[in-house]
Amino acid sequence: MLNVKQMIAALACGLASISAYAAEPKIAVTDLTYEEKVSEYFRVVSASSKSSVKGSYSERETDRSYSQRGHVDAKSESNYFEAEGYYTYIDRGELKTYTADLKGALLKGGGVHLIQARPYVGKPMEKIFDIIGRIKQGMYPGADYVLFGTVSNIQFRQESNQLQYGNSMTASLSLDLVADFSLINTKTYEVKAAFSASGSGVDTKIISRAGDRVVFNRGKVMQETSRSLAEAAYGELMVQFGLPRGANRPANTGNAAQPVVTPAPEPVTVYR
Repeated sequence: MLNVKQMIAALACGLASISAYAAEPKIAVTDLTYEEKVSEYFRVVSASSKSSVKGSYSERETDRSYSQRGHVDAKSESNYFEAEGYYTYIDRGELKTYTADLKGALLKGGGVHLIQARPYVGKPMEKIFDIIGRIKQGMYPGADYVLFGTVSNIQFRQESNQLQYGNSMTASLSLDLVADFSLINTKTYEVKAAFSASGSGVDTKIISRAGDRVVFNRGKVMQETSRSLAEAAYGELMVQFGLPRGANRPANTGNAAQPVVTPAPEPVTVYR
């Protein structure tokens, strides 16, 4: 009798686990879509020339006279064209390097299933921002929700500052990225969460004198930016969509402030 009860209890637990697993929402995360205006300088120089020469000559001689005639006709034509200026066009596409950490945060936090989104194909026209159209095209099979992100601002900055003492100075490369996110129900197209999140990264070097060559760790800057963006976005999803806090995440203190990530200190490189 006891064994039967144990089997029933185990079966009930198994069914409950399967039910909970099936109830967890399936989310697809898109790459960050961007649009920017690009201006490029152009200069065009064109030159051409053509020429022609025609000539004729004749002589006439009789018993009483002698005559000769000659004629030359020369023509020359040249053309020169020069133009310069700037032309502007709209560049659209997807950034594929800043959502991996966000996907990792969703997996670590638990409570959801991550669905692999199909990449956008075709010419990057304005319809790349039509997330409803992309859902209807079946680009997110099996997903209950799509987390659609667009870049609102991205900027690299390179700066240098004199230290207070001595002749040394600091040189830094930083990146700031701001993205707008919408969590959309793939069946009803209802927006379940909407927010903006920012990420940043920096690499700092100390140089002994101005003019020294500095090589920045661009990969480190991009990695820090991706991780801090993921933390900020996951914090908003916890508040608006009710994602679980997950392990090693501090509980919210009554507001929707984005979590702050303090990177571990790294040794500073001194160039001499």
